[in-house]
Amino acid sequence: MERRAVTDYLEDFLRLGRECAYIQRRGYRSDRWSYRQVAETAFRFARALHERGIGKGDRVLLWGPNSGEWVSVFFGCALRGAVVVPMDDAASRDFAFRVARQVAAKLLVCSREHAQDNAAGENAAKIPAVLLGDLRESLAHYSAEPVPVASISLEDPLEIVFTSGTTAEPKGVVISHGNVLGNVAPLENEIQKYLKYERFFHPVRFLNLLPLSHVFGQFLGIFLPPLLGGAVVFQESLKPGEVISTIHRERVSVLVSVPRVLQSLKEKVKRDLEDAGQLEKFQRRFRASENKHFLRRAWMFRGVRRQFGWKFWAFISGGAALDRVTEEFWGRLGIAVIQGYGLTETTSLISVNHPFRLGKGSIGKVLAGREVKLGPDGEILVRGSGIASGYWSGDQLKPVAGEEGWYSTGDVGELDEQGHLYFKGRKKDVIVTPAGMNVYPDDLEAALRRQAEVKDCVVIALPQAGNAEPCAVLILRANGDAAEVVRRANETLADYQRMRAWFVWPEEDFPRTSTQKPLKNAIQKLVLEQRAGKSSEAVASGLAAIISRATGRAASQLPAAANLDTDLNLSSLDRVELLSALEDRYQLDLSETQFAAINTVRDLERMLQGELPPRAKYHYPAWVQRWPVTWLRFLSNYGLLLPSVFLLGWPHIDGRENLTSVKGPVLVICNHIGHVDVGFVVRALPYRLRNRLATAAGGETLESLRTSPPGRNLLARIYDRVGWVLGVSLLNLFPLPRQAGFRESFAYAGESVDRGYSILVFPEGRHTTDGKLNPFRAGIGLLANNLKIPIVPMRIDGLFEVKAAGRRFALPGQVKVKIGKPVLFPRDSDPEWIARELQKRVQEL
Repeated sequence: MERRAVTDYLEDFLRLGRECAYIQRRGYRSDRWSYRQVAETAFRFARALHERGIGKGDRVLLWGPNSGEWVSVFFGCALRGAVVVPMDDAASRDFAFRVARQVAAKLLVCSREHAQDNAAGENAAKIPAVLLGDLRESLAHYSAEPVPVASISLEDPLEIVFTSGTTAEPKGVVISHGNVLGNVAPLENEIQKYLKYERFFHPVRFLNLLPLSHVFGQFLGIFLPPLLGGAVVFQESLKPGEVISTIHRERVSVLVSVPRVLQSLKEKVKRDLEDAGQLEKFQRRFRASENKHFLRRAWMFRGVRRQFGWKFWAFISGGAALDRVTEEFWGRLGIAVIQGYGLTETTSLISVNHPFRLGKGSIGKVLAGREVKLGPDGEILVRGSGIASGYWSGDQLKPVAGEEGWYSTGDVGELDEQGHLYFKGRKKDVIVTPAGMNVYPDDLEAALRRQAEVKDCVVIALPQAGNAEPCAVLILRANGDAAEVVRRANETLADYQRMRAWFVWPEEDFPRTSTQKPLKNAIQKLVLEQRAGKSSEAVASGLAAIISRATGRAASQLPAAANLDTDLNLSSLDRVELLSALEDRYQLDLSETQFAAINTVRDLERMLQGELPPRAKYHYPAWVQRWPVTWLRFLSNYGLLLPSVFLLGWPHIDGRENLTSVKGPVLVICNHIGHVDVGFVVRALPYRLRNRLATAAGGETLESLRTSPPGRNLLARIYDRVGWVLGVSLLNLFPLPRQAGFRESFAYAGESVDRGYSILVFPEGRHTTDGKLNPFRAGIGLLANNLKIPIVPMRIDGLFEVKAAGRRFALPGQVKVKIGKPVLFPRDSDPEWIARELQKRVQEL
């Protein structure tokens, strides 16, 4: 079908109707959008723009995280002929507001945080703002019927994508409707050939970790999935553990990301194998798998594949060239790695690998509708319908393409006889040695990455005799020898390519862009200053800078001996924030169990370097919330649990009328007397809530049943495991560790709520010893903030007296269960304040 404008996609969205289009994590919950909801929200937003007098040619700054709302706003602007100016969610506010002034934006659509920036400060844009998070509610009064589309031609601008850094004047690339459709058309034609097979794998789900503010992210997040009727999962976190968990939980088929994430996932897999003592066995099997059929390889590495789920089959990598070592690693495991190549000025795609005919090491074959040739110096030149309209310069656009329509990419490449394109590096990064030889850093980095001790690396140019020489900048694993690593890498290189200088990077990771590319200018600056014996004021320790942001203290005032509690005054919630920031910054999975024992900045450094014991593991079986276990639990509730409660002491229940209008799910909180509390809570809840209730139990105790401690005999271990199976299946228990590891537990609680389950938590974390309430832990506030469901306070009275008297049974009515009115706290309330308020409500019952 020939499309006249990008807005024609909304016809596909309406046709797909209730099919899931977008899934996004919000706190511990998942928000799901159908295709019809996206289209109807776009129609509503177009009407809101009309009401504001915003029409064809007007600019709208779109600044926020990936979401269904983001896509709706994008299409709503296109319907009115307004030009979207997408801004990276991580962009600095000074840069964003400079762009807003340059394009004379009439409206800002953004997150709550960015809206606050817009309303305050000397350099704020101070233009009308609409909150992305409140979009559906704010547009509810507009009609959801389709709107007339503005008169749009293929040449009309769709968006202006700004690509420059924050120090220079922003440079915007103007992309037209025709540019996008010219790049989608050849992909759509190829996809049509395989749609008859798609029904066997429907729905194809994409986990898109690329920002929608980048054109490549838009292609894989907006334009291609509807062609397959697929769903797109958005996630802000790039932490390997969370990425794998999302792939498995959402049954993702394809991960869309940048090379850095693929490298981090590879390291995660190898680190887990090493922790389990299986790495050597894996490496032997890896060597033996060469030249085996991909199905055979998938079976050989089924243990690793099981972590991702059997529906997962491919990575799509863009934004930079992927090293051969990482590509080969995933290929050996039977997972396809599809590389593409393009720039903003070419509306993303120039070439892409065919998913079933991969050219290993290449960035694919040139797409239909564009031409590619190599200049005399190997530079990649391209022309065709995907070349952007021009650079933004007010009313007059500056052309992107040069003579005869050829656009100079600034990248150096090679073409083989089969038409595969190979990326050699950025033209400006080519190192010209004193001997006049051209050295491509990508070739040297590939040789370095083949060395087992190298965690990551970049190759930069060091000035030498008016030219330059290559210098390896290395991040090594424990006990890695930089000199030996460089020596072995040099043995695989030609003499003129060899590195005679190297530098060990002092941090756990390189400084990076929002698309995870190393900032080579910053890296080169630090290396040159260190070699010159100067200190660098521009680049502080990454660890110190992160702690500084969390504590408000200058990075220079954070000595290694600084105590996190006494010197920096970190609360328990500050520690959670710091742990999350460290994981995001260094692309690692860190242990809360380890973190609970961290006292000083030096201890943190040791943890990041892997010098502390492995993390404790808790299990969250998904089968307990599936048929037939759900039916067994229903029978158990009415055949065993409730009769037992009546036998123990027929409870008197007050306040059930407070739940009349509550449909669920809810978060139930209750004081904690003993192990039988769950039965009394279940008895007090109405039918519609009690049959779908998940209960948080002591994580350490629950895990000790599943994984018996050393020294237990066989019969005792069997008894423990049976107890664990009965607990998690018949009572729907899940672990909530008392000391650490609660973030994973809270995430499971969020997944349960998404499946329609209410959650029961005892916020005291332990049984009362005197009949009085123990202080509520602040974590209940964190959970309440993220679940965003009504909280039902409950209180059990009389049971402690029965327990203290040593009696097993109570008289009818002696035990009283009181149910309070459900409560919802304002968005982003202080978790510790929530905990105090909830304790007060339970106390007053």
